[in-house]
Amino acid sequence: MKAKIHPTWYPDARVVCSCGHILTTGATKKELRVEVCSHCHPFFTGEQRIVDTEGRVERLKRKYGLS
Repeated sequence: MKAKIHPTWYPDARVVCSCGHILTTGATKKELRVEVCSHCHPFFTGEQRIVDTEGRVERLKRKYGLS
């Protein structure tokens, strides 16, 4: 392998979610910011919440008359 071509590995990188939960993992950046994690994602929480950032779901409901 060639020397000095690989990025720096941080074994204790922080992953910060928009819900406030913080995870620790290994990554090539010291801090990662995400919008959805396993503590707030509807699949893992079991709640029927739709993550909508641009109003697309509301527009679809209005268009087809869904409640």
